[in-house]
Amino acid sequence: MAKGKVTFNEDICKGCELCVSVCPKKIISLNKNVINKKGYNPAYVTDQDECIACGNCAIMCPDSVIKVERL
Repeated sequence: MAKGKVTFNEDICKGCELCVSVCPKKIISLNKNVINKKGYNPAYVTDQDECIACGNCAIMCPDSVIKVERL
């Protein structure tokens, strides 16, 4: 299976959790320990090694916060 790397521009993430809801591997979560410049808890990847680079998170993100790369 393909491997991937997901990066978030956490400064503009609104914490809407749409990316969380579509991840088939359930490796995206909101970071409850961080508040970004907009006052939201941004999303992050909990286990980068499990990413399959499907791109669902990036497609679903309304603010183009997410970048997915195939490794």
